[in-house]
Formats: sequence, structure tokens, C-alpha cells
Amino acid sequence: MARDSRNGNSSNGKPPLDDVAKSIIEQLQQDGRRSYAAIGKAVGLSEAAVRQRVQKLLDQGVMQIVAVTDPLTVGFMRQAMVGVNVVGDPEPVADALAQMDEVDYVVITAGSFDLLVEIVCEDDDHLLEMINKRIRALPEVRSTESFVYLKLRKQTYQWGTR
Repeated sequence: MARDSRNGNSSNGKPPLDDVAKSIIEQLQQDGRRSYAAIGKAVGLSEAAVRQRVQKLLDQGVMQIVAVTDPLTVGFMRQAMVGVNVVGDPEPVADALAQMDEVDYVVITAGSFDLLVEIVCEDDDHLLEMINKRIRALPEVRSTESFVYLKLRKQTYQWGTR
């Protein structure tokens, strides 16, 4: 994460994390249900202090605490990554795609695609509708390429902190 030495913030505009905040995040990445008391014991803070720190991290948008499901077990039988090329600025298209319920991941990229978009659908018909009638229907979308997931081999959110 790049630092802006003028204001002490990281390049994303958020204040840099101290070692305690990083340790709290790592504890929650290992087990998102870990108690504040257990985290406090591991990082050397009281339960109340951990609760405040976690709330601050949530309020600042540094992290989220969510239940990650296997889409197949909750009725979403088709996932795909869609590469999108746009005419002009990709940010408005990224914003429009991010508003779609089926979209769970949107990144602006450098390379072959302007955007990469992960979509989670109930079935192939739903996937086709998303690509043809929702994504390609955006006027700035020039082209798409779909990468349909056949089998998920690894999905983890435990990359720690720097």
C-alpha cells in the first residue's frame, strides 16, 4: 500500500493501520466469529477496546465481516467472470455494474479488459440474461468475454495485512 507522506494517509485516502489494527484484522480473517475477548487476549487489549477498534475499522470501510457461502449450496449454480471493454471512461460503467445484485466483484483493470466483473447466477438462462440484457445493454459497453466457472478449487480471504 503506497503512502502519501503529505498527510500520513495511504494512497487510497484511508489512514494507515497500526500493528494492533493489523493483528485484529488477522484474527478475524482466521475466524470471523472470534470473540472480542479472545481477540483482546491475542493482541493485548481489553474486550471493550477491541470492540471499539473493530467498529472503527468497519466504519472506515477497511474491512467487512460477512458470511461467505458456497454459491452452489445456496441455489446459485452458475458463476462467471466477465471481461468488459467500454467506450470512454470505465468508471460510470463500473458503478452501474456494481449496482446489480448478481454482481459481486467489479474491478477497473489495465490490460485486455477495462473491467472484470464476477457474476453469480441461478442457472445458464439467468447468466445469459445478465450478459445479453443487462451488461451488454449498457450503452458504453463495447464488448464482453465470459469465463464460466466449472469448478471452484480455492477461495480464501486470509491474505493477512502488510
